[in-house]
Amino acid sequence: MAQAHGENLKQAMDTLRAHKLRSALTVFGVVLGVSVIMLVAALITGFDQAIQEDIKQYGADTAFISRWDQGPHNQNRPLEERLRKPLTLEDAEALKASCPAVKNVTVYVNWWEKPHVIRTKAGEVTAIDFRGVQPNFGEVYANAATLSGRFLSEGDDLHREKVVMLGENVGPVLFPDTSPIGKDVMIDGEDFQVIGVVEKPKGGFGTDDEDRRVLIPYNTFRKIYPAAYENNIRIQAYPKMLDAAVDQATEVLRRRRNVPYNAKNNFSIETAEMQVQEFHNIVGMVAVATVVLSSIGLLIGGVGVMNIMLVSVTERTREIGLRKAIGAKRSDITWQFLLEAMTLTGAGGLIALILVNGLVLLIRLTLEWQGSVPLWAAAAGLIVSVGIGLIFGVWPAMKAAKLDPVEALRYE
Repeated sequence: MAQAHGENLKQAMDTLRAHKLRSALTVFGVVLGVSVIMLVAALITGFDQAIQEDIKQYGADTAFISRWDQGPHNQNRPLEERLRKPLTLEDAEALKASCPAVKNVTVYVNWWEKPHVIRTKAGEVTAIDFRGVQPNFGEVYANAATLSGRFLSEGDDLHREKVVMLGENVGPVLFPDTSPIGKDVMIDGEDFQVIGVVEKPKGGFGTDDEDRRVLIPYNTFRKIYPAAYENNIRIQAYPKMLDAAVDQATEVLRRRRNVPYNAKNNFSIETAEMQVQEFHNIVGMVAVATVVLSSIGLLIGGVGVMNIMLVSVTERTREIGLRKAIGAKRSDITWQFLLEAMTLTGAGGLIALILVNGLVLLIRLTLEWQGSVPLWAAAAGLIVSVGIGLIFGVWPAMKAAKLDPVEALRYE
């Protein structure tokens, strides 16, 4: 039996080589459908790794609190959300005092009413991520390590000093040939002295906006921009107590913000795990859409395979009759055409795998991205491609097997 299948496979390969153009056109739909599956799987896997790396930079044991609901930014937020009162420093102090599971709390403020610019005589950086932060900001945020110089101190914040920390990639633009520590910069017309550089976060996909971070003391920011009221709070839990910290913080804020017992929160609190889950929900919808789109290509490819195999049965009627006349069984004829169809679509899956891996390699060389075609996606693509040949090759194979040998030999 194994020898017979080997001979059938050899005949299938000979048939494909004899009709190269016809085989290529027939398998195009299979190549397209399988390529979509593999490429989207590679992109999703790469993005998932990048997103999780980015989120981990903020600390796996922390939670972010804002008056705005999290998720994709909405320019037309509901009236209820726009009427929410801002979070306050007193809210942060209450969380630290009333939540036993909370180890640390930090507050930062920003103001997006106008774009901020930082400049020196050597250059300038626009659209900076400009924040007023508390001295413990670097302790709570895992992605705010000091690369050089020092971090903002309690004295800087208390005395509203005009000192600044720069993102790792901001300094070289403003001071291309020297260290920025101790140098003066101008931010929105105000003079500041650089005291430190913040290390660039690891991971991510493509360019990272965090490189544009510019941090000054919280009270200095509020002094320069008295209209800035958008406080954001981040809490850091004790090890393995993040869920308890979130529950405690939620209870404290609901009480302080007078939220009725049966009403939803008028603030949002989100952990890194929640952000990952939201991303996975989006990925799930993308995966469903991918399956639908790729199924169309596979269906087209399958119909093409069936059509070409029916033509092949007609062209090789005398050959089938001759094989039956010398003792070939129905199962032999059936497997001959099934293997031919599976070889045809399997070759399409292999071509798709090579093309997608080449494209993914090109993306990796072009962008700062470590994605690759997952093993399960490659295996699934090849199995699906061979399966398409098996499913759509059944009818032509059965038609060939049922031919009467006498009538087949008479066929012209």
